[in-house]
Amino acid sequence: MTTMHRFLDLQALNARDEAELTDAFVRVLRSGWYVLGPEVDAFEREFAEACRVAHVIGVGNGLDALTLILKAYRQLGRLAEGAEVIVPDNSFVATALAVTEAGCVPVPVEPEEGSFLIDPQRAEAAIGPRTGAIIAVHLYGRLADMDRLRSLADRHGLLLIEDAAQAHGAFDAAGRSVGTLGDAAGFSFFPVKNLGALGDAGAVTTQDAQLAEAVRRLRNYGSSEKYVHAVKGVNSRLDELQAALLRVKLRRMADDAEQRRALAERYRAGIRNPLIGLPQAGEPAAGHVWHLFVVRCARRDALQAHLHACGIPTLIHYPIPIHRQAAYSELAAHALPIADRLAGEVLSLPLYPGMPEPLVEAVIDACNRFAGHASQAESKEPTCH
Repeated sequence: MTTMHRFLDLQALNARDEAELTDAFVRVLRSGWYVLGPEVDAFEREFAEACRVAHVIGVGNGLDALTLILKAYRQLGRLAEGAEVIVPDNSFVATALAVTEAGCVPVPVEPEEGSFLIDPQRAEAAIGPRTGAIIAVHLYGRLADMDRLRSLADRHGLLLIEDAAQAHGAFDAAGRSVGTLGDAAGFSFFPVKNLGALGDAGAVTTQDAQLAEAVRRLRNYGSSEKYVHAVKGVNSRLDELQAALLRVKLRRMADDAEQRRALAERYRAGIRNPLIGLPQAGEPAAGHVWHLFVVRCARRDALQAHLHACGIPTLIHYPIPIHRQAAYSELAAHALPIADRLAGEVLSLPLYPGMPEPLVEAVIDACNRFAGHASQAESKEPTCH
């Protein structure tokens, strides 16, 4: 019987720092301070240093990070109610949900076929009189083309926001860090992220002091002073425990990114199957942090079944484009064939720091043995040995 491996071994990843994580937990437990205290302050400073950004505001999760950015811009008068916000159609639905929650309207556009990232040319074509912002998603750990997006945003007077939920530690050819390339950025620290908490957590980064103060108010019931509420806010605060745990894990972020790059290059060099399209590394290759290693295959379902039979788990990021989601039925009329095609062809292979060498070799071998036949995947004896 074939042993099924894990797509991502979170237990093993967190076990590397078990002693320090335990110490952090005990420190918070004994402090008696559990919300918006010294651990949050320290994490915000340390993450700001890692991103080389002026302001970090810890929040409850990645969706809230994007939502609060947009709400803050609305309160500051820089984004109108009902404004259109351009988003990549092949992103996780949270990108669009943030727009909706902020009282704006998501406008999905196609990704580039080669990079899977938002296409600046199509983004510009989608700009209309009500457009107020563009959200650039650094999908799978690769930076979107921020130079082109910044240029078109400036030409049209638009805000440029980074969805950096999958790109912790990424940087561009000029060495500029993710989280500093737009007007603001939203990060998620969901446990599976490259920098993951042990629960939900998120952060906003920006160089804009006025925006930072607005987000800080919004995350805490619209208050900068206890029991004084200047605006209608929400409760979205990074708690002390998650901040303390993230401080421990932040120390590994750069080294883990290097391990991810090395594993990605192993796959890119080792998988030699004309039926499987490999992801691009981008420029600079060292700036890609490989949150996910996503291949393309016209017979994706057969490939997934074949790999499963070989004990190799895979996931699909993402099987339904935003404009096809029932929650966004009003967007169904959009013709987005590239996003539709990608949804039927993309497949994520296991990739994480400390991934066992036998599993790496097994993934490469199984991919190279895939012949494209559904019957092969359904066979009791798949050709994976």
